[in-house]
Amino acid sequence: MSSLHDLTATEQAAAIRAGTLSPVELTAHYLERTDRLDAELGAYLTVTPELARKQASDAEAEAMAARRAGRADALPPLHGVPVPVKDLNHVAGVRTTMGSAAFSGHVPDRDDHVAARLRAGGSPMIAKSNTPEFGIPCYTENLLAPPARTPWDLARSAGGSSGGAAAAVAGGLAPVAHASDGGGSVRIPASACGLVGVKPSRGRVSSGPAQHDVAGLATSGPLARTVADAATLLDVLAGRMPGDPYTAPPLADGDTFAAWADPARVPGRLRVLALAGTPVPEIAPHPECAAAARGTAELLRDLGHEVEEAELPADDSMRAAFSTVWAVRAASRPVPEECEGLLTPLTRFIRERGRAIPAPDFVRALSTFRSVAQLLADTLLAPGTGYDVILSPTLAQPPMAVGALRDDEDPAGEFERFARFTPFTPLYNATGQPAVSLPLHWTDEGLPIGVMLGGRHGEEGPLLALSAQLEEARPWRNRRPAMW
Repeated sequence: MSSLHDLTATEQAAAIRAGTLSPVELTAHYLERTDRLDAELGAYLTVTPELARKQASDAEAEAMAARRAGRADALPPLHGVPVPVKDLNHVAGVRTTMGSAAFSGHVPDRDDHVAARLRAGGSPMIAKSNTPEFGIPCYTENLLAPPARTPWDLARSAGGSSGGAAAAVAGGLAPVAHASDGGGSVRIPASACGLVGVKPSRGRVSSGPAQHDVAGLATSGPLARTVADAATLLDVLAGRMPGDPYTAPPLADGDTFAAWADPARVPGRLRVLALAGTPVPEIAPHPECAAAARGTAELLRDLGHEVEEAELPADDSMRAAFSTVWAVRAASRPVPEECEGLLTPLTRFIRERGRAIPAPDFVRALSTFRSVAQLLADTLLAPGTGYDVILSPTLAQPPMAVGALRDDEDPAGEFERFARFTPFTPLYNATGQPAVSLPLHWTDEGLPIGVMLGGRHGEEGPLLALSAQLEEARPWRNRRPAMW
């Protein structure tokens, strides 16, 4: 007999609407698994059982009333389904540490917009998921909690900075999870944990009200086991809010991202550009990562799409611009002066570097982002004449051992090594385009390797339709780690 966590989030939601599954029962199931397994996984920084049980009870009462009134189908798409929130985002009345010892006792009094949307959508919040300090590195290790580990090999990192969220979903501690991505932080852990990770278009999901990213790099997005689950969570998270500095083209009236992820909505024949190398000089993808992209290109051809291979000119200007903006963003985060000594060596190094960057250099780095985005829009991804999708590995390396990237004695060297691990992901943060990581390849040792699809700004729908087609052709749902 299957367990509740074998069901997808959309299956759980359908059962709740039908009255065959209770939100209280489902929430209790995930809390029990958390109590039993999270010490190994490092998925959560703060577990919120009392809040989750209260919200689940409220969701159950609302579902019962909706069924009596004959309007169960009008319930929010993930009503009653637990969703953890990444600990970079504020949840009113719940400890929000941002992965930092400097904020270990911080309790905000207001929800971020994504948390408010999840509350309104009837999703119990079982925990705040683990994240590195301020989401800066591409692993999830901090001074507050055990490291987040991929359940496929507990000696290896779940990636970052949404590593806790990915460990939770891949380990069966949550059906889906809220995550966020400023340089790959949804897609990196999706690759390391064998999940679907969606980095939406800039402006699709509100980052307000307290933590707007003036550089436009970061956005919230879903981590899930299936494309349909990811699309459904994106429907819950998406939407413009007052004060948002960016916007994305809305879906057509009545359309949803979940509808785009329906396998019956087959995409037309697409033109796909398969990247043969990395855009960063002197960095080559690991053979397994290269094989993942080649195998996906072959599968796309088999599905009737046109795939062309090309190598983008190696250019270090984007990496340099990204490093500049990343450092200034880190330096601009308010930290009480008396708490600076509680920060990790990497955070202190990057903040010092950011404070030393002249304002004109910061503006030039942002201008580089805009120039690259315009170049892609006008050439490679021009509607009608360019490609529809860019294909690459998600990462240049398989999942790394816990601690392999971290070096407290040499934070400058550590920061430089990030580019060797994640040369593909930052492009889409710089340009604001959507990108999806899919678990389409596995090593002989059973490690997941993600493949990334990037598309035009505002066109998450076609990316999700293509992702669903790939999932149907090469399904991964029944792959489960031993601890499942």
